[in-house]
Amino acid sequence: MTSILNSLKLLADPTRLRLLLLLSHEQLSVAELQEILAMGQSRISTQLAQLKKAQLITDTRSGKSNFYRATMPASLQTIAEKAATEIPEHKTDLQTLKHILRKRSDATRAYFDQLAGKFGKQYVPGRSWRSLAEALLKIHQFDVVADLGAGEGTAAQLFAQRAKQVIAVDNSPKMVEFGQGLAKQHQFENLDFRLGEIEEVPIDSETVDLALFSQALHHAQNPSKALKEAHRILKPGGTLVVLDLLQHSFEKARELYFDVHLGFSEAHLSELLEEAGFQNTTTSLVDKEKQAPHFQTLLAVARK
Repeated sequence: MTSILNSLKLLADPTRLRLLLLLSHEQLSVAELQEILAMGQSRISTQLAQLKKAQLITDTRSGKSNFYRATMPASLQTIAEKAATEIPEHKTDLQTLKHILRKRSDATRAYFDQLAGKFGKQYVPGRSWRSLAEALLKIHQFDVVADLGAGEGTAAQLFAQRAKQVIAVDNSPKMVEFGQGLAKQHQFENLDFRLGEIEEVPIDSETVDLALFSQALHHAQNPSKALKEAHRILKPGGTLVVLDLLQHSFEKARELYFDVHLGFSEAHLSELLEEAGFQNTTTSLVDKEKQAPHFQTLLAVARK
């Protein structure tokens, strides 16, 4: 159990407070924290060790780096946020954090810009017509559909054949441009491509009947934020469908396909959906690839 007195002592140190405030906004590596705080690795690692020992942060291994996030109780979070007004560097820290997150997103965007027009010709982990078809069979007629992390809009075009409006969101300008060209070519006047991040979706709240993540969530810098955004844009009673990779250990996927996360376990995905506010979640494995590394596709359906 977290010691309140020890936690307050740790919060009294400006450096540790800056770290906690940053990690309450985003999971960050030591290298990223170095860049934000302009401090040496040894100093930051020492402070992180103390915070972890006090159970105020936790870390997760991702590739060659550990990513840290804040896990302090809500009461301490409130104190930390109030104390932020007394830290002169806090505003600069948040500005630099935005820059770090843009750098992450730019690297992923550049990768997908190169793939525009090639998705149907090149292999993409977990993307199979069998899994997509099974997901579509589990749903019914929806007036407004949001395809989040749409790529070229393969799924969006399927929905556009029946839905009144389909909004396809992707953070790659070239993907959006290519998708818009396909929509025009196939005369889908109800298909609207929009440039944006799935963690900050350019769609009004409570306007969507169905939201879809098709092999997009493992590319999100923050899957939890992406799911909360899907919850925000869905109407009450709306449906979310997630197709993604089952958790695996093929580390090369980070380099080959710019995967941020190595899939999700059924339990973890269910937990993320519950935290985002979804209910009546069902999960199932709908496909397993025959070739190594034998990626498996996980389907989750949930209601707002």
